[in-house]
Order: sequence, then C-alpha cells, then structure tokens
Amino acid sequence: MAFEGLTEKLSAAFKKLRGKGRLTEADVKEAMREIRVALLEADVNFKIVKQFVATVTERAVGSDVLESLTPAQMIVKIVNEELTNLMGSETAKLNISPKPPTVVMLVGLNGAGKTTNGAKLAGYMKKQHGKRPLLVACDTFRPAAITQLEVVGGQLDVPVFQMGQIDPIDIAKAGIEHARKHGNDIVFIDTAGRLHVDEELMEQLKDMKAAISPDEILLIVDAMIGQDAVNAAKTFDEALDITGVMLTKLDGDARGGAALSIKAVTGKPIKFVGVGEKLDQIEVFHPDRMASRILGMGDVLSLIEKAQQNFDMQKAAELEQKLRKNKFTLADFYEQLAQIKNMGSLADIAGMLPGVNAKALEGANVDERALARTEAIILSMTPAERENPSLLNNSRKKRIAAGSGTQVVDINRLLKQFEMMQQVTKQFSGGRMKRKAGLFGKMKGMKFPF
Repeated sequence: MAFEGLTEKLSAAFKKLRGKGRLTEADVKEAMREIRVALLEADVNFKIVKQFVATVTERAVGSDVLESLTPAQMIVKIVNEELTNLMGSETAKLNISPKPPTVVMLVGLNGAGKTTNGAKLAGYMKKQHGKRPLLVACDTFRPAAITQLEVVGGQLDVPVFQMGQIDPIDIAKAGIEHARKHGNDIVFIDTAGRLHVDEELMEQLKDMKAAISPDEILLIVDAMIGQDAVNAAKTFDEALDITGVMLTKLDGDARGGAALSIKAVTGKPIKFVGVGEKLDQIEVFHPDRMASRILGMGDVLSLIEKAQQNFDMQKAAELEQKLRKNKFTLADFYEQLAQIKNMGSLADIAGMLPGVNAKALEGANVDERALARTEAIILSMTPAERENPSLLNNSRKKRIAAGSGTQVVDINRLLKQFEMMQQVTKQFSGGRMKRKAGLFGKMKGMKFPF
C-alpha cells in the first residue's frame, strides 16, 4: 500500500510529541530528525527533504506553536500543510480545449503502462465526465501494441483508431481528423514507449508535438521505480514541456517517494494515479487528500466518491425505504455485498477512514469464492423464498444446495448471517435508530460471507 512505511514512521514521531505535553525547541528538532529519516527512507529526493524539514522546523519553533495548548497537533497541522504544498497544493485537471477535440498526447518510458493507463483515462473521462473519447494507436515500435489498445478499448467501449505500422505522426494527424468528423471530443494519442536517453525517439516526440499541437502532454510513469521516475519526469519535461503526470502502480509502492518528489522537481502536477490493475482503478490526484492519508488522518471525501461511483443511487433510495419498513430481503442482502466488493480491498477502504490501521487489514480482500457461493445459493431460491426465508424447510434447503453446488450447512450459515443483519436493520425501522446499545452489540463479531 502506498506510503505505508512513511505513515508508520511519521505516526511514531508525532506520538512522541503528544506524550510530552509542552514542547521545547529541542523536542521539535528531534522530531524533525525522525521525519527527515522517514522521508529519505520513503525515497524522497534528498534536496526536497532538506528544504521540507527546514520549512517545517522554521514554522514549528515559532512561539505560536510552542506556547500552544496543543503544540503536537499544531506541528501535525504544519506537516500536513507542507506535504500538501510539496505535492502541488491544488488538484490539477486536464486541459480541456474550448474547441473540440481536446488532444492528449501520452508519453513515457518502456513498460510504464501507457497503453493500459491511457485506456483507463479514456474510460474515466467517458464515465465520469460524459466525454466521447477516441484512442489513437501511434505505437508502431512495440509488437502487438495496436492489438493491446484495441482489446482494452473494447473492454471500456472506447473506439480505437489505427492505421497499422506507418509513420506515427501521420496516424496522429489522421486520428484527430477522424475525431472531428465523428464527434469525438477528446483524443488520446498512445505513443511508443522509449528510454529517455534515446535521442532519435525523443526527436520523434518533439516532431509529433509540433505537428499536432496537443492541449495536454501527459507523462505516464511507474511509481515503483522511485527516483528514476522523478529523473524520467525531469528529462521528458525538459524535452517536451509536459503539462502533467499520471503515476501508475501507486498501490504497489510502499515508499511513495515519486509522488512526493515529482511536483517539486519538475514544477508539473500529478493529475491522475493508477491504484490497481482493473481498468476502472484510476483516481484524480488530490494533494490535500493524499497528505491526510500519509499522516493517518484518512480521506473521507475520496471514500464518499468511491461509494457514489459504485453504489446505484436509485437502488440505495429503494433500500432505504425497505429498511424503514423493515422489509430487507436476501436479494437486497446479496446486492449490498456485491456493491461493497466493487469498492476494492478492505485495506484500501480502511486507509480512507481516520484513525483506522489499514495495515492490520492488508491482504484482507472480499472473498470472491464465498461471494460466488452466496450468489449461487440466493439465485437457486424461488422469488418467494428470497422474500421470506422462513419458508426454507429441510427439503427446500436440499433442493437449493443441489442447485447451487453447495451443502445445507452453507445455506444455514448464510441464513444465520442474514438473520443477524435483519436484527441490525430493525434498529432503523420507523426512520430512527432505537436508543440502545444493541446495534453495535449485534454487529460485534458478526461474520459476513466474503
């Protein structure tokens, strides 16, 4: 998980400060030494660490902090603000042209994931912003690059324009013209990956930029290569004057140094991050929210957005009415489990909750096999049985077990879990929670089928 080690070390440093009550200048400087080591171990650029620690120290030894009733909290606040500044202060958006189509040129090193992440970005703009994207296959160097783009484009229902292995600049021009004629309002140009020391291929990118005048030049870079990602960003920026960065594989980088260094080194913002292998696992990069996550303060806004993206609002409203009338059924039960599964791993969700130790849930994912069994059991029931599980006698349970490839004991376990869930939902019937501790008492130790 991103920033895992950094979060632990910063939390330990702040814990020592909180234990001291009133702080001295020596206390602050000792904490800053620990923060300095934590940032260096997170693979943050040395010069950036030096400047960051100097800035935080200067602010933290001021009289308004040391004389505060809660100086440790003030220092956490300062570190939070400076981390946010380090990563870009404000959320940076794609540059959208007032005259469509907007042209986004995707560049980067070999193996950074331009093709897949370019498609992810196209899918995101389609789903979240109502755009009509077009992917243009200009990678004529890598075998099967065009086929790969067509496959991922097909999975996201995004059209792909390709002309085979001819001059990439001609393909880019033709792709943009195709977009104009067919109503595509945003075009993603998938260029060939290259080493930043390859002068010939860099020159081709410069020529393409001159030929198509892109509204956005987005560098796709692998977060897991650490400072090499920062060096690549610097080189590409010097050659092309990039407008932004998309960091891939941020979920697999436990250090996070690239995310903390790129903006400070290049002056160009991180606009998007890839947080998983699935084609919908892409997020807008919010510096303030990321700083909160690093400091273990959670990211409730992103959690709400993730829930809104994965939960059907109409079904949620219908479910609310059912809860009010105490009519929560097995079909509703399964539907909620499936939507929770779509939100990702439990560790990712926990990392967005303030004060929750996400590491304790690392590797705790929704058990897809258990969920598949639950689905098979529920779908093997008649509509009447789903609405009223009390109908399920032994003969019915045997029929359902045979139809779902499970055993009667699995059905009994599911019914027990559902019964416990029903007891919880009864607390909400009538539109208000009854005033008693039973709600959390019933939830304690409750096991879900995933």
